[in-house]
Amino acid sequence: MQLRNPVLFLAESTDLTVNAEEAVEKISTFNKILETKGPEVLSFAIRVLLVLVFFYIGHRLIGWVRKIVRGSMERGNIDTGACQFVDSLLKFGLHILLVLYLANELGIESTSTAAIIASGGMAVSLALQGSLSNLAGGMLILLLKPFVVGDYIMEDSHGNEGTVKEIQIFYTKLSTVDNKTIVIPNGTLANTSLTNFSDKEYLKLDLRVDISYDSDLLKAKALLYDILDKDEDVDKEREHIVFVHDLGESSVVLGVRAFVKTEKYWPTRWRLLETIKLTLDENGIEIPFAQLKVHMDK
Repeated sequence: MQLRNPVLFLAESTDLTVNAEEAVEKISTFNKILETKGPEVLSFAIRVLLVLVFFYIGHRLIGWVRKIVRGSMERGNIDTGACQFVDSLLKFGLHILLVLYLANELGIESTSTAAIIASGGMAVSLALQGSLSNLAGGMLILLLKPFVVGDYIMEDSHGNEGTVKEIQIFYTKLSTVDNKTIVIPNGTLANTSLTNFSDKEYLKLDLRVDISYDSDLLKAKALLYDILDKDEDVDKEREHIVFVHDLGESSVVLGVRAFVKTEKYWPTRWRLLETIKLTLDENGIEIPFAQLKVHMDK
């Protein structure tokens, strides 16, 4: 049996003793930190937990307040757009107040919060220039009422059009005829021209019909008059006329003008165009297409 070197055994024993002493020292240090800082850490953790609970409760209370305000405004027959705008404003404003209150409960002093808000105010205002413009635009829309929820509008800058479904604090939502949703910033709507098709009860329907120069003009006009007289959605109390609008390069352009109710505009337009095409075909009235005739000189 080979005996271990006494010197190596003593060195190993010394290392184990040092490591044990270091471990004991670290444990002792951790215990001291736990004894001194433990209550503070536990207290902070409890505050964080309470803040989360209060945030949940506050969020539910904000929803309850919004529901009461919406109900009151609906019972008072307030404009739908105004109801949506106020609801959106309450949602953002009350949540901001709730967050500031809970920050104060976490130990962030209100004076410090005010100083942070003041120092960052310039940066925030620059970053939110568009949002502030949209907020102001929403307020102008509610005050001046160029349109309300349910109106069919077209904004002229980009040609977006649709039925107004919501007027929120920053954006207005339009629903298109093909069931798409267009979200337009309120600042854009407040600072550009737009067309409100629903502002009047009746809209003027203007159609253009091309017939060939060889076709019977008077017969074509009589057929178009007959179509207008028989259509149930054309307002018979207002004048509807058929006239020669232009003498084109390859056709006589007839104008068809009538008035229809706003909500019936598109269905009536589509139906009349189809009826005009079928009727002219049945009566031998040619609708020419653009063409070029070349005559060869022998």
